[in-house]
Amino acid sequence: MPPEPKAVPKILPSPAANLAEGERLMTICNACRYCEGYCAVFPAMERRLTFSPGDLRYLANLCHNCAECYYACQYAPPHEFAVNVPQVFAQIRADSYRHYAWPAPVAKLFGRGKWIFWILGMIGLGVSVRHLAGPVFYDVIPHERMVAIFLLVSLFILVANIAGFLRFWNDAGETIARFLRPAALAKAARDVLALANLSSGGVGCTYPDEHHSQARRIFHHFTFYGFLLCFASTTVAAIDHILGFVAPHPYGSAPVILGTLGGIGLLIGPVGLYLLKRKRDPAIGDAAQDGGDRSFLGLLVLTSFTGLALLVLRETRAMGPLLVIHLAVVLLLFLTLPYGKFVHGIYRSAALVKSALESGSSKAGR
Repeated sequence: MPPEPKAVPKILPSPAANLAEGERLMTICNACRYCEGYCAVFPAMERRLTFSPGDLRYLANLCHNCAECYYACQYAPPHEFAVNVPQVFAQIRADSYRHYAWPAPVAKLFGRGKWIFWILGMIGLGVSVRHLAGPVFYDVIPHERMVAIFLLVSLFILVANIAGFLRFWNDAGETIARFLRPAALAKAARDVLALANLSSGGVGCTYPDEHHSQARRIFHHFTFYGFLLCFASTTVAAIDHILGFVAPHPYGSAPVILGTLGGIGLLIGPVGLYLLKRKRDPAIGDAAQDGGDRSFLGLLVLTSFTGLALLVLRETRAMGPLLVIHLAVVLLLFLTLPYGKFVHGIYRSAALVKSALESGSSKAGR
């Protein structure tokens, strides 16, 4: 017999329709409860009898899109109930990124033409370039100019991400005092650092299709820890500069070692995630987000590739142009962080804290 065709992704017309569909699915799932042991979403669902928009955005961001519930569900398409939690939650997550984004006018601008951000960044860098053929980094772009550009951008990103987090946390019905509870923070940190919700008891999630695999979890680890190592490299380099150790740093120095390891991680991880996404069952994802996801992965790869190329060629005439290209890519990546796929890490981490708070209260009988 020929294999059954995969379900055609359902494209819902609006955020309100996505929320209405999410409420319908959670009502069905709450009556069934077959999937309660699969991940943190279903225990959190079972603590509720009704589902407000804030509840649904919280549950959608708590979902790691492992899709095991979809393949196990007796009510999944082609059943008339058409239960597809991974796909609908992916749509609600994307809506939540726009809903919580701050400031809203900038978020709308990003949605219409993210390349405007890149052009503005390139103008800033172009004005700052002093001499492309300089023998050291700061002959190309003076240190004070480089710091001024990235400090201003970093402060804006920090404020925008904090504002988005506060909007999410308030919409979830929580207070900052509860967020700061050590036990919940510790549990959420363990879940984030180990990607426990993609483990599925050690066999891995059902992604990119119904077969269990650890591949997505592994590539996420490469991406996440690669990003952290690159951030650590930049931080150590900034401290070294204050102490009088000016870039470029020796190959055996901490900034270079951390940056090299991080760069390798940011090559392996995003490329692996992209290849998995190409093979993903279309029924378990939101096709409308694929372009943004690929752009984000591409920026991570470009950031890593240009950084590693700069490291290898920093003593050649290519150093000046490569430095400007690398900084332009990094600047574009930074400018898009509050409005692209990056924010899912913030909201998902916050959702894991809320889940830990709820599960702790439940065990305590409160």
